Amino acid sequence: MEPREDRGDEEKRIGGFLKDSRTKRVGFGDESIYKAFLELQSGKFEEKKLASFIQNAIDELKEDPFVGVAIPQKLWPFEYVRRFAITNLRKCNLPRGWRLVYTIRGNEIEIISVILEWFPHKQYERRFKY
Repeated sequence: MEPREDRGDEEKRIGGFLKDSRTKRVGFGDESIYKAFLELQSGKFEEKKLASFIQNAIDELKEDPFVGVAIPQKLWPFEYVRRFAITNLRKCNLPRGWRLVYTIRGNEIEIISVILEWFPHKQYERRFKY
């Protein structure tokens, strides 16, 4: 695959390929999801451990919003479509069988990874009907 033409300040070349130079941020789908994350951070040992797994995923998403695996549209829970008006859905595998589900929003200036939910693998399988 041949690299595209350089488009000045918008993109930078790295190793012959173009790197997206848009600002990358991470947010939460709504206030209740953010509060649940804060509660994990101040919880007991296991909760703090999960919070650190999520924080590591957040740090990765700030570097590369596309680090997660795309989830096929036919598997998207209707609740996500209705509640968050998603147009894409991705997941990150966390340690100890946890999953973090997020969507990506963006424009010409920034890319925002929006965390929708995290749960253990069994609950993930039920939610996505595996």
